[in-house]
Amino acid sequence: MTSVLLVFQFILTAILTIAVLLQKSSSIGLGAYSGSNESLFGAKGPAGFMAKFTFILAIVFVANTLTLGYFYNQDKKVSLAEEIKIEKSVVPTAPTTAPLAPAAPEAPTTK
Repeated sequence: MTSVLLVFQFILTAILTIAVLLQKSSSIGLGAYSGSNESLFGAKGPAGFMAKFTFILAIVFVANTLTLGYFYNQDKKVSLAEEIKIEKSVVPTAPTTAPLAPAAPEAPTTK
């Protein structure tokens, strides 16, 4: 079930991306390459149809994402973070005696 929803998610992603790119913007976007859209969608053009289509597609995308998350958690029953094994790292031992700092030069005396 999860694999079917995952493939559906990829398809939704591609369609949603194309729908957003085809919407009319201030610089026309990719809608300029699709020909005369006004005759196909009516006098207003594709703005109303594409906005509604994108909104519905976005709702389906979010619902599919939540469903995927639910089914994934039901299948795994464990978090990925809980499976990480922490290995003890070997920390090099510091020398027991710290090196001495060089002596500061003496200030010149003025007469």
